[in-house]
Amino acid sequence: MDRPAPPPYSGYPPGPPGPPPVQVTHVVPGAVIIQHQIVGPDSTLITCRSCHQSVITRIDRRPSTRTHVIALLLCLFGFWPCVCLPYCMDSCLNTDHYCTNCGAFIGTYIG
Repeated sequence: MDRPAPPPYSGYPPGPPGPPPVQVTHVVPGAVIIQHQIVGPDSTLITCRSCHQSVITRIDRRPSTRTHVIALLLCLFGFWPCVCLPYCMDSCLNTDHYCTNCGAFIGTYIG
């Protein structure tokens, strides 16, 4: 009968089995804690990271690399009359969110 090989010796005795270490978070009084906020395809009520005001975001839709690839594929497969469709559909465009108070960039929703 073959025995399994013993684990390599590290020079230290094995520690007691137990729960995994716990991460502790210290909160400093008076500190501002900013959480990551998720933006969607439409204007969103959000707290701006720059001016710390609650605002409804201003959105700008712009084409992305994915939009251009879809248009190229439509052209390559003979659907060239439909090439403009990805540029007209909100689901094919990225949505950039900006603060209406200070104009700061909030985030991008990739549709």
